[in-house]
Amino acid sequence: MFRNVNRVTLSARSIISSVGAIALASVIAGSQSPAAAAEIDWSKVPAKTVKLFYPGQSAYSWLASSAHKRADKKVLAGDACVSCHEGEEADIGNLIVSGKKLEPNPIPGKEGVKDLSVQAAHDDTNLYLRFEWKSQADREGRMHNMIRFDGKEWKWYGSHRASKAVREGKTPPVYEDRLAIMVDDGRVPNFAKQGCWLTCHDGMRDMPKEAKGDIVKGHAYLGGVKKQSDVRKYLPASRTDAAASWDKTKTPEEIAKIQEAGGFLDLMQWRVARSNPVGMADDGYVLEYRNFDAGKKMFSWNVDKKTMTPKFMFDKSKTGYTALREADFTDPSKSTAIIKEANAKPYDPAAGFKEGDILPGRLLTAKTEGSAGDNDSAKGTWKDGTYTLVFRRKLDTGHPLDDKILKVGGVYTIGLAIHDDNVTTRFHHVSFPLSLGIGAKADITAVSLK
Repeated sequence: MFRNVNRVTLSARSIISSVGAIALASVIAGSQSPAAAAEIDWSKVPAKTVKLFYPGQSAYSWLASSAHKRADKKVLAGDACVSCHEGEEADIGNLIVSGKKLEPNPIPGKEGVKDLSVQAAHDDTNLYLRFEWKSQADREGRMHNMIRFDGKEWKWYGSHRASKAVREGKTPPVYEDRLAIMVDDGRVPNFAKQGCWLTCHDGMRDMPKEAKGDIVKGHAYLGGVKKQSDVRKYLPASRTDAAASWDKTKTPEEIAKIQEAGGFLDLMQWRVARSNPVGMADDGYVLEYRNFDAGKKMFSWNVDKKTMTPKFMFDKSKTGYTALREADFTDPSKSTAIIKEANAKPYDPAAGFKEGDILPGRLLTAKTEGSAGDNDSAKGTWKDGTYTLVFRRKLDTGHPLDDKILKVGGVYTIGLAIHDDNVTTRFHHVSFPLSLGIGAKADITAVSLK
């Protein structure tokens, strides 16, 4: 019904044209099923506009506190966020982003609300999602963790807008844009009512009472077992106290039982810099931490962070250049990503690098492995200030320990988020929880392609 009309998915060639590497075509094509290459007439698929808003430091503990006036008692009674706040997204987002409430470090000029167009379709094997939204920046956010040569050595270049260095004008705002999808199948208590607020807590990065460095490294589980130095998203069920304190983790055995019972959130993130150049999205889940799925994901470090020595540079025979210049960031004919199979060459310090040369601090690959590579068709474009993303996800990935297994006729809860205009962590826009029906009535209904 909807196939073979208007082509909106990007072919492997359209991805590799920007990197000038035909070799990548066979790598990507090998991971695509016939359904992924099909053309869908999205003009015949209903679109829903979802309002995302700026949440600031509205953590899980804040929801049920007296500071959450008018709604705290409803939260304690088990009511949903929208029972009080339906239709208030713009008012909430604009208030918080101004710095008048729940935002001690406002970013000047940042938007408080963002409209996201969502379309969904399915066949017997896959779920297809199409997203469209306007960026605040006048360029594509395709740079991330860049390093710059100062004539003698390589140093980090750029950061996110909330960082002290950017605020003080010591480095430019350089950080990737991304879209994230959380999915639950009903096995995470209260996610359908409170959405992503279940995962946001005091102690996390850029949140009140932030824990980091040696404090986290000294924690028996987060530092000792997980080898982490900061606190990221987690679910209350993974903690032992009612407040869901970051340091009150359950034992590894208890956490494993929750995971085996499906008590985690699927988290998929399409990243403009770290996944889009190879036509993918990363695959993770939230339980006791924000984890990546088992296997090998599409990005890793392209720099030895101790010596600040790059691992790969651009292969000039394929790209026409060894390194980037700042002006290249807005030149769509030049790739800002180094892809191992396509345009990478081992770093050679004698390659004639000049002051101001820039390399990506991340290395990409199209050869993912295991569950970490499940989202192998997520392709986006940016044109005239608008992102368009088409995302394909298998209904049954075959990995129930870190993915939600979807079925035709099922209804699931999702949360959507966009990191826009060079930001990270909580400086994003989020949705209230929404229902997604695979051929079933819901807030967003995926229509059948048959």
